[in-house]
Amino acid sequence: MAEKSLPHLSGSPATETDWFEALISLARYLRGPEGCPWDRVQGSVEFAGFLKGEAEELVEAAKASNDPHLAEEFGDTLFTLLATAAAAEEEGRFRLIDALRLAHEKMIRRHEHVFGDAKAATPEDAVRVWEEVKRREREAGQK
Repeated sequence: MAEKSLPHLSGSPATETDWFEALISLARYLRGPEGCPWDRVQGSVEFAGFLKGEAEELVEAAKASNDPHLAEEFGDTLFTLLATAAAAEEEGRFRLIDALRLAHEKMIRRHEHVFGDAKAATPEDAVRVWEEVKRREREAGQK
């Protein structure tokens, strides 16, 4: 097989950030005119539908204590999430950067016992605080 230049990689990725950027670039590239016909016809709904199977494989690998397989299945799940995001961006549903920001903000907000005034000395306390924040969000109309 002839090697093609991979436009989604610049140099050799060295950091997690480099690899994350390479993976999202690959998901976007596969949807483009030089990419894969199958990827191009999948929408965000279709890609999101594949997540359940990928997540089940991830759980199975974690339970099997097969660390190389766990890393592979994590990567598959992450790629499927990024493919969902790439399709959603094209559809005008959301931008990946917005989803990343919203997830970061939510995790900070839900960890009020770490970043706010709430206290949690035990895992059970942490769950209680998490659920209380979640309840307040629902009442305020947030998810």
